[in-house]
Amino acid sequence: MTLAVFTLLLLGAVPIALVLALTAAWYIVASGNTLLFVSYPQQLFGAIEHYGLLAIPLFMLAGELMNEGGLTRRLIDLARILVGGFRGGLVYINLVANMMMAAIVGSAASQIAIMSRAMVPAMEQEGYDKPFSAAITAAGGLMSPIIPPSMLFVLYGVIAQVPIADMFVAGILPGLLMGLLFFIAITVIGLVEQYPKGDWPSRDQARAYLLMGVPAMSIPLIIIGGILSGLATPTESAALASLAALLIGRYVYRDLTFARLPDILRRTAFNAGLVIMLIAAAGVFGWVIIYEQLPQMAAAWIASLTTDPFIFLLLVIGVLLLVGMIIDGIAALILVVPILLPIATQQFDIAPYQFGVVVSLTLVLGLLTPPVGAGLFISSSMTGVPPMQIFRALLPFLAMSLIALVLLAWQPWLTLALL
Repeated sequence: MTLAVFTLLLLGAVPIALVLALTAAWYIVASGNTLLFVSYPQQLFGAIEHYGLLAIPLFMLAGELMNEGGLTRRLIDLARILVGGFRGGLVYINLVANMMMAAIVGSAASQIAIMSRAMVPAMEQEGYDKPFSAAITAAGGLMSPIIPPSMLFVLYGVIAQVPIADMFVAGILPGLLMGLLFFIAITVIGLVEQYPKGDWPSRDQARAYLLMGVPAMSIPLIIIGGILSGLATPTESAALASLAALLIGRYVYRDLTFARLPDILRRTAFNAGLVIMLIAAAGVFGWVIIYEQLPQMAAAWIASLTTDPFIFLLLVIGVLLLVGMIIDGIAALILVVPILLPIATQQFDIAPYQFGVVVSLTLVLGLLTPPVGAGLFISSSMTGVPPMQIFRALLPFLAMSLIALVLLAWQPWLTLALL
């Protein structure tokens, strides 16, 4: 009956946080053990009291300040120096700028919204197919939860009780692998479609782009450099990045005014509140799952299927692709990690860092796949392109993402080499 309530609420378009919280409450009522309601609020608040979660609103704030302060535009100009002259130059610029933004924002949905506003009109103006322009911009957002800093990595580190900084390091090579595979896809598409060759900026333009881009590039350097050097925790790096974005946007680029700060803070608080509420609800739902001993039952079932770590990870990828299509990635991460992580580490001797990267990338693919596909609808609302047209144009990039997943499951060194 509890499963029926969960399914009914989910299909009824009830917000996922309420679905999880109400389903957990229904389970307590249906079980007849109403004493569990004493622990209900403790589980809700216990899920969100970890210090590491403070990094989430701070990374969101840094992303908002960068976008409002004109830093995004300077990163795009900086990408022109690197790849602007290739065939389909603006497509490469889009991808490189997305990789730079991924090192700042940490949220795929936010990055898709920011970059869709910045890149799709420019690509359309230069004659690129609008669905493809929306698709490559949305595909670039897939790198945001993999290239550090990553909101999913922060959550995974909290749940799995592994250092968040180490999770960030584990995501560096997978993020570069994703970028390389996307570059290959773009090159093939550019040759087939005969996209025009781009123009390299002149020496004076390149000098101007570089001069204006260096302050913007300092943000990801502050975040990643602070974490890798051990001088700052992820939370402290996020706070420093927010301060740097504010100062650069206000005093270097002069695009940001203090009058816009209340709106920026309001949006950040609203978006962070949604995420924190989701984490709290998923925490109490996960408590119910553990109370029912579902992890033990899942472990016994999986052990009967395979003893090979690679096959196990392929099974996890297959299941989570389906889960990610209907449930928000953050909620799904909080639900599945307590069940699957002990099986991965204890029965199959899989490193928690490799497992975390594979799970995070798998779940984020659901952002761009029907029927829910929140990223598709964000991209559609920003560009005016129907979601299914974007999805069809996305297929080559989704295929490359699946190749990346298989490689990450097959070769542990891709996530462990830098640790």
